Amino acid sequence: MKPRLTSTCLLLLAFIAGPIAQAALPKVALFTTGGTIQSKGAHRLKITEYNDGRVTPDELLSDLPELKAIADIQVTEISNIGSGGMKTDLLLKLVKGINAELAKADVAGAVVTHGTGTLEETAYFLHLTVKSDKPVVVVGAMRPWTGISRDGPFNLYNAVRTAVTPEAVGKGVIVLLNDTLHSARFVNKGHTTHVETFVSREVGPIGYSDSDRVVFYRTPLTRHTSKSEFDVSALTELPAVDIVYGYQEASAAPLNSLIEAGVKGIILADGAPPFATGSSAAIAKGIAVVQSDRKGAGRVPLSERTAGRGVITADSLNPQKARILLRLALTKTKDPRELQRIFNSY
Repeated sequence: MKPRLTSTCLLLLAFIAGPIAQAALPKVALFTTGGTIQSKGAHRLKITEYNDGRVTPDELLSDLPELKAIADIQVTEISNIGSGGMKTDLLLKLVKGINAELAKADVAGAVVTHGTGTLEETAYFLHLTVKSDKPVVVVGAMRPWTGISRDGPFNLYNAVRTAVTPEAVGKGVIVLLNDTLHSARFVNKGHTTHVETFVSREVGPIGYSDSDRVVFYRTPLTRHTSKSEFDVSALTELPAVDIVYGYQEASAAPLNSLIEAGVKGIILADGAPPFATGSSAAIAKGIAVVQSDRKGAGRVPLSERTAGRGVITADSLNPQKARILLRLALTKTKDPRELQRIFNSY
């Protein structure tokens, strides 16, 4: 006969198993793409022009054993390149991978390592296309992995801390560097080299990763993640959208060239007299034209004159983020009024 477990034994086993179950660490999906956080310099004082090798995902984690105390990290390498090389295929691969991982019940959140040059663009793309309320934290570094004063390891540690923080749920995609948490919707890179480079000029950070805890003070109100209408799960490409920069005596040649090339959308970074005629020509050919601004802060108001010309305004999105949103919006509609609704909502 097989021995039977008495109720006393079952209670004892439950008592023993309880602490073991409670000790299980939350799972975090880490996606690596490259950038300064994974770059090597020839020596410890080389903190610019560091093109002397790349750190692998395994090296990142083995260098940071403290992570083993706070999370069970599952790694996916998307790429190991500078952020200027991020293209549509990699963006789609990244978001599809994140959505697949976050759909798993036992995954608490996701972290993405990224170069800082275009980090705000990737973060905003994810902000619009991730289909989960679980935290997604995009992290980078301003100094290479080999630098004497590198910031990458602590940034990555704090990113994982944030990804497993319950208060981070529903905040959309978060950008974390220098102990500061920003919404992907509002953050911009504001300095070429300093570690405090990322700022949200008009609305400020949404929180901080302090030594005792990760603390939040606000939640973004624009639509994002699980409430976004954009679905890229079946897409392999996105509509071509380019940016034309305005300045004194600006030439209309770049705008005219884009019209001839057949792009689907054009972002105007500030107005310039030659752009008025060019914009009309673009709109007449079914090209969506969005008016943004080059100054780094402030909304572009929608006037009767602008609306009458069929030009969409970018709200407070800078040109590079307006490009991201327009590419996604054009997968839904070409109607200028609907496109304006989208820019007002996101």
